[in-house]
Amino acid sequence: MKNSINRFVNDHQPCTFSDDLGKAVLNSLSAHIAILDDQGTILETNRAWQAFGGGTLADHANHFIGTNYLKVCDSAEGEGAEDAHAVAEGIRQVITGEVSEFLHDYPCHGPAEHHWFYMRAIRMEGDGPARVVVSHEEITQLKLTEEALKQSKVALEEQKQYLEEANIALKVLLKQRENDRTDLEQKVLSNIKNLVLPYVEKLKRAPLRPKDKTAVEIVDAHLNDIISPLMQRLTNINILLTPQELQVATLVKDGRSSKEIAEILSVSETTVHFHRKNLRHKFGIKNSSTNLRSYLMSIG
Repeated sequence: MKNSINRFVNDHQPCTFSDDLGKAVLNSLSAHIAILDDQGTILETNRAWQAFGGGTLADHANHFIGTNYLKVCDSAEGEGAEDAHAVAEGIRQVITGEVSEFLHDYPCHGPAEHHWFYMRAIRMEGDGPARVVVSHEEITQLKLTEEALKQSKVALEEQKQYLEEANIALKVLLKQRENDRTDLEQKVLSNIKNLVLPYVEKLKRAPLRPKDKTAVEIVDAHLNDIISPLMQRLTNINILLTPQELQVATLVKDGRSSKEIAEILSVSETTVHFHRKNLRHKFGIKNSSTNLRSYLMSIG
């Protein structure tokens, strides 16, 4: 925007401020500062403004003084013209008192590097014709930081979405794994109970030699060790069942009658009824019409 001033020739007599302290303050500021009159003509500039212009005009004794800044902005064309026109309109609003301050940030890119500036126009206090202080502060590092933050935010959002999708996929896989494990446990438990234990029970009741009877008891004990963790799934965390109650519960769930259970476990039907009663009590359905098998199937 300020580079466009180089297209204009200074046809005006300079009108400078003679206050040496004021000039020293202006020249000590890093912002590029110009003071405009109520027509938009540059009355004074500081050293940063003069150095920014570059070229032969920057070495001119007047340093753009007398150039109409509003006309420079109004005549801008091509890239950056929209920003220049917005600045001209904003400065006019400050001059007329419509607003006390106008702010605008804009790009000012060169062929090799990109730059951004923050422009501020504010009306000076005091009587007499309006005077406007226009300052341009380079905010390139701030813009680059903002852009980096935006890119980081986009990357984080993408990573978040990826992690959410991965988490969903992992949950599905874990659920499937749990289902597969449950199916396998049920098959193992069912096969042992239906295909192995009945014959073990028959062997236990058969007239065997002490050595053979001991072998059968060892097999029975080991089988119970295998199926006990699987049968434990029939209980919830607040219920503790005895080993024989677990056996009765499992067989009831499988649809076995009390007589069949008694034969399989080599106990009396009275003992089976006793265990069924205890199961109803521990599951909290003692005084309920709920079917024990139906309940066991619902929690299994």
